[in-house]
Amino acid sequence: MKEKIALGAAPVTLEMVYAIAHGAPVELAPVARQRVQSARDLVENLAAGEKPVYGVTTGFGALAEVKVPKDQLKALQRNLILSHSAGVGRPLSKPETRAMMFLRAQTLSEGNSGCRPEVIEMVLEMLNKGVHPRIPEKGSVGASGDLAPLAHIALAMIGEGMVEYQGEIIPAKQALEHASLSPLTLEAKEGLSLVNGTQAMSAVGVLALLQAEALCRLADIAGAMTLEGLAGLASAFDDRIQQLRPHPGQRASAENLRRLLEGSDTNRPANGDTRVQDPYSLRCIPQVHGATRDALRYAREVFTCEINSATDNPLVFPEDGDIVSGGNFHGQPLALALDFAAIAMAEIGNISERRVEQLVNPALSGLPPFLVPESGIHSGYMMAQVTAASLVNENKLFANPSSTDSIPGSASREDHVSMGMTSARKLREIVTNIQSILAVEVLCATQAIDFRKPDALGKGTAIAHQTVRAVIPHLDSDRLLAHDMQLTLELEQREDIQNAVEAAIGRLN
Repeated sequence: MKEKIALGAAPVTLEMVYAIAHGAPVELAPVARQRVQSARDLVENLAAGEKPVYGVTTGFGALAEVKVPKDQLKALQRNLILSHSAGVGRPLSKPETRAMMFLRAQTLSEGNSGCRPEVIEMVLEMLNKGVHPRIPEKGSVGASGDLAPLAHIALAMIGEGMVEYQGEIIPAKQALEHASLSPLTLEAKEGLSLVNGTQAMSAVGVLALLQAEALCRLADIAGAMTLEGLAGLASAFDDRIQQLRPHPGQRASAENLRRLLEGSDTNRPANGDTRVQDPYSLRCIPQVHGATRDALRYAREVFTCEINSATDNPLVFPEDGDIVSGGNFHGQPLALALDFAAIAMAEIGNISERRVEQLVNPALSGLPPFLVPESGIHSGYMMAQVTAASLVNENKLFANPSSTDSIPGSASREDHVSMGMTSARKLREIVTNIQSILAVEVLCATQAIDFRKPDALGKGTAIAHQTVRAVIPHLDSDRLLAHDMQLTLELEQREDIQNAVEAAIGRLN
């Protein structure tokens, strides 16, 4: 059984989010329960008074000045959830849903939202018992946070809507009963506390970012394999060059390439080879891959800050006796970081596809056309490159930033929004496409190495080549290429190639 994570006992990491997204259990730490209860005591005192408090004794958004009678405060919170559960589109994946639920519980555990501890414990119980709300992925403009997606979590908590439970899609009330849970009756401010914040874009973004970071390691492996297949010049990765332009990502990527290629004959001039430099897609791997790494590092810093923040509105300050309206729900920091990460990852696909062209084009490679014997009768990897080009084109569309757009809502009370959830979804799609583009490069590079028959492969590239060939045979004649591409994709998704290489040469940057 996976170790239980104590929420609120220590700062949350991206890796912790990943663990819970993939099934790790979680509980509310006693220290977090105490601070949550302190904030709740203040909310209950103010709810019993006559002073208007936004979201506690008033309506929401453009209705913030409408006072709600005390006997209608519970109905106010329930109505908020019902009215805001307006998402559309396909549901988030189970890992994304679990990450989102956990992150919502995390921001509530900061003790500045004013809900009862029982609300957080309900979310955690649903996580631990596998009651996963169906959350449509579309409908958020990223301020006041991810209102519609978050409302669909709260909807299940009150026994409404549909959930996934033990592999079936069933009504939430039925699933809660099977899990020995009772629907929650929301008290003052609790509906608002459940929907105000950035947890949908954070959940989708964190999981996409972690995938993107892993793909940077794979991209270095693929690039090194292509260099081997084309008898490229590893001298471009000399550390002296990197020291003169010491961007951290560039240096990390170049070091990976040197370690992957250690022992390769690409480190020695070939007989009769008069080349002094390679095309940019080979020579500039550290510079391009490294720039992406630096962009992702910035995104990681933004997300680490965000997932340890209170993003509700209004925020409760029990030590001062205040409830203050602000804008911590606004997703602009995440939207910008997500758009930057999307642009950066699109470039991994761009340069990978260009390396594929170097491999399949006989005018550039000196190898058989499209890397197959008897080309003409056989088309080899011709269409694999076309598929990669198609995905690169799609990535260029997804790389256009969402954060530059804003459409007002709530009668223009919410007159500037981040569109951060759109940015998160675009990054996720780009990352998915990059996996397939790199699968094409790995396939083609493995085939090129077969043809070149180098005297010596690098320590890392040799293992990568063996790992692929253990599953996919050399392409002697045309066969169902989609099958080979799927097998390569599965190797990547299980991280078999990366793990095999790192077992031989140590952890890559």
